[in-house]
Amino acid sequence: MGRIVTTVNVQNLTSGGKSKKIDVLVDTGASYLTLPLAWKEDFGTFNTEETVDLQTATQEVVQGVVCGPVQIRIEGFRAVYNEVLFLDMNPNGGEYEPLLGYIVLEQCGVAVDMIGHRLIPVKYMDLKTALTKHSSGS
Repeated sequence: MGRIVTTVNVQNLTSGGKSKKIDVLVDTGASYLTLPLAWKEDFGTFNTEETVDLQTATQEVVQGVVCGPVQIRIEGFRAVYNEVLFLDMNPNGGEYEPLLGYIVLEQCGVAVDMIGHRLIPVKYMDLKTALTKHSSGS
């Protein structure tokens, strides 16, 4: 299985908030955009911060801090407004490996092409049951 790494710009939307352009590993098994706790101060003060319990792939329960609001822009796709998860991470080979999870991917209209090892745009966003003017025959 290949690795997909993409560039993301994250901006804290509070007054005086800062931004950071980072390379992230696409991880469809993760939910949030997950950054190392060591970077949290780089973004300044957030409007909201909440400690949450998370379950890892090994079934271990750990705590993280969800902060927001932030603007998240995956390179080549539209920006979305969400939260970011900060987690105590161990550097891999001296560098942290931030994760880009499925919530942000779906919001940005991004699909993962596992054969081409790349991100591709989703043509249409999901809309399962809504009566629109067009579909109601009016």
